[in-house]
Amino acid sequence: MLLGFKTELKVNNTQRVLLAKHAGVARHAWNWGLSLTQKILDNNQNNPESKIKFPTAIDLHKWLVGNCSITTGCHRK
Repeated sequence: MLLGFKTELKVNNTQRVLLAKHAGVARHAWNWGLSLTQKILDNNQNNPESKIKFPTAIDLHKWLVGNCSITTGCHRK
């Protein structure tokens, strides 16, 4: 038998803003990864003789952290 639990978070305004910021960053990372994957798939379909390998999770993390800094405007204040 499986049981489910519902949990309601009671957050104040400051916590609500922080949760929204975290969701925005997660959405940015997802969209960036999706775009990269689509570009690799398109390249591999159009150029079957010179296919690009998919990067590892560690590579993706390094690229995302390196490309998304306060100076590039990826973060919201």
